[in-house]
Amino acid sequence: MSFRRSLSLAFRFSLREMRGGLSGFFIFLACIALGVGAIGGVNSVATAITGAVEAEGQSLLAADLRFELNQRRAGDAELSFLSGLGDVAESANMRSMARLPDGSDQTLVEVKAVDALYPLYGERVTEPQLSHAELFDEKAGAYGAAAPQLLFERLGLGVGDRIMLGGETIELRAVLVSEPDAVSDGFGFAPRLMISLDALQATGLIQPGSLVEHVYKVRLNGDAGALETVQARAASAFPEAGWSIRTRSNAAPSLSRNIERFSQFLTLVGLTALVVGGVGVANAVRAYLDSKRAVIATFKSLGASGGFVFTVYLVQILMIAGIGVLAGLVIGALMPFGASAVLANVLPVPATGGVYPAALMVAALFGVMITLVFALMPLGRARDVPATALFREMGVDGRGWPRPVYIALSVAIAAGLAGFAVWFSDDRRMAAIFVGATVFAFIVLRVVALGIEWLARRSPRVTSTPLRLALGNIHRPGALTPSVVLSLGLGLTLLATLALIDGNLRRQITGNLPDVAPNFFFVDIQSGEVEAFADLVKREAPGGKLIQVPMLRGRITALNDVNVRDMEIPPEGGWVLRGDRGITYARNAPENATLTQGDWWPADYQGEPLVSFTAEEGGELGLKIGDTITVNVLGRDVTARIANFRAVEWESLAINFVMVFSPNTFAGAPHAWLATLTDAEATQADESQILNAVTRSFPTVTTVRVKDALDVVNRLVEQLATAIRAAAAVALIASVLVLSGALAAGNRARVHDAVVLKTLGATRRTLIAAFSLEYLLIGLATAVFALLAGGIAAWFVVAQVMGLPSSFLPEVAFTTVVVALVMTVGFGLIGTWRVLGHKAAPVLRNL
Repeated sequence: MSFRRSLSLAFRFSLREMRGGLSGFFIFLACIALGVGAIGGVNSVATAITGAVEAEGQSLLAADLRFELNQRRAGDAELSFLSGLGDVAESANMRSMARLPDGSDQTLVEVKAVDALYPLYGERVTEPQLSHAELFDEKAGAYGAAAPQLLFERLGLGVGDRIMLGGETIELRAVLVSEPDAVSDGFGFAPRLMISLDALQATGLIQPGSLVEHVYKVRLNGDAGALETVQARAASAFPEAGWSIRTRSNAAPSLSRNIERFSQFLTLVGLTALVVGGVGVANAVRAYLDSKRAVIATFKSLGASGGFVFTVYLVQILMIAGIGVLAGLVIGALMPFGASAVLANVLPVPATGGVYPAALMVAALFGVMITLVFALMPLGRARDVPATALFREMGVDGRGWPRPVYIALSVAIAAGLAGFAVWFSDDRRMAAIFVGATVFAFIVLRVVALGIEWLARRSPRVTSTPLRLALGNIHRPGALTPSVVLSLGLGLTLLATLALIDGNLRRQITGNLPDVAPNFFFVDIQSGEVEAFADLVKREAPGGKLIQVPMLRGRITALNDVNVRDMEIPPEGGWVLRGDRGITYARNAPENATLTQGDWWPADYQGEPLVSFTAEEGGELGLKIGDTITVNVLGRDVTARIANFRAVEWESLAINFVMVFSPNTFAGAPHAWLATLTDAEATQADESQILNAVTRSFPTVTTVRVKDALDVVNRLVEQLATAIRAAAAVALIASVLVLSGALAAGNRARVHDAVVLKTLGATRRTLIAAFSLEYLLIGLATAVFALLAGGIAAWFVVAQVMGLPSSFLPEVAFTTVVVALVMTVGFGLIGTWRVLGHKAAPVLRNL
């Protein structure tokens, strides 16, 4: 028979076999649909949001082009160049302290000063809605401002009330509802205070060295040329300008980057759910083939080859998998429509629903490949079981391995699946680690299952009949142990890992960090005020430790004379080169850092500019002693040679810099000072008094209370952890489905066992106790593994990746054990109760 005719005949038989419906495949379908739906939906939502960000680029940026300069305004030549491109709106951003006129209260604010052209695109929404002049012009001795409701609540004010900003009186004339370019300006720790550029100049906040961002937004003329061409012209005409240029096509890079990272994480979690569901596929295929043993035996008795039998049932499995994939694709296609409604108040752009074929095709491909990986092995075993054995024995799932060709096919498809998962990922290194960890977990879980069976087999003889039966069930041929350990182990390990990471982060933020972190950061202390400021702080906090360092802002533009724009930067070190960095200079090595390579320069050093670089970040960028770094500071490129590397504990929140330069590098450059105050004995009342005193005496100094900043971070971690736990629940649901399928697949053998044991005199109570002990022992062993594996994974992420102290959390251990036992014993007893209800006579007649 030709291959084509054989395939056609196999397809016809497959259709006839499926006339009986999908009974026994509901777990199979649910597992495939869940994984495919999660992957397709997450990628579809991410594509929808990314597309919306790109489509709304002009509004999000409030411009076609955005030029940003730090600590200086654009020069005449630069302004002339920008004006030649089109309309230019100027703004300035900085942090400062807003205080009540009587000095009784104050709060940190994110000041944004704008001109009359703002915004070039989009709309500023206020309540009441006012024009630029009505909102910001000076009236009755005060400039106007708009602020969000949060600022009004913090200071107990209403519209029309006044505050002090620097040395100027500001009237709050409206509530700021929205600003079009908020997301492109970046994350802020404090509420916005929008004023005019004239008001900012009047406050006296801008001093030499002040940390202020000057932003120039351009609405291009029709003949200004392509965005990339304009960028190239700007870089060529002003090579040392040091400005950061952003276009409408990259309006919110941080948002886009975070969406990509989160969607990648959720995709990998969805892939984990699909892999866990693959165990359910294997269980369902084995159970289905077992139920068809008489049909398979008949096929073989009538002369059908093993290959024909394999093809018949492979076609059936693929058709059923196709139904599951289709259901998952429907879920994935609908998810953007649901997400657009749920995220409407969270995202700065409307994420409209739509169907995204590329994202859905990837999900479908993963679903089909998972089906093949887990279905080929049981199908291969059924191919070679003789007809006589099928008529005589109870099942087709023998202990032997299938033919090498089926093993090779399964391994090849699994390798292809792993390759695709890494290829479709943005961060391929992390994806490769994730895939490797999943494969390793499968191998380890299989070893754990074998270990549990070995221990049960080698356990001493016990007098308790239920316990003896339970131990026998754990290691007997066809035992549930491998399926339960695999399905439950992966889900619990992922859950324990995420819970331990979340718990350690919360403990660090709410417990450890406040104990070691400074009480305050003070920013923008002018050089002429350093001594007076120190005297004030010492009077207000005589037991505190004040540390003051000079601070400038600079952007790394070249490494070893190669422009960073022309380099391929590793993702883990890329943050150092994005945007401006705080930099400083020092005669002596910082107290809170340890040199790892090289030597510190002499206190009176006057040679070529030198720089000390943090060891971890330097290693990520591939830097070594003697390399050069070019930094643009105040519009001037400064090149320094790396003299040493130092280890820095960022988690201490003390003053730390990626780069510390030799003092001669910035001789004569205007700059401000940064200070920290640490006082472990200070109460909340003491901190309030210090804050009030500093704000009254030095209105241009920005004071950041570390506890308030940590509260903001903790809220962000809580929101992120909630989203991650929801994602991990998908994998746990897949584990529950697989566990249910594994128990259902073993029910026929359990019916025979229960009937025989009841015939020999066993009571229902004895059998329930035996089955409960079996599930209890397997669940407990799986929970112990999940805790060990999850603890190691969490330690690696927290201690090695994040560089934070890691500890084991007993509450996580307790929760993991309880979840494991409830799931195994609960689902086991639900299935067992049905098994015990079978009548003995019909079963005994078929033995």
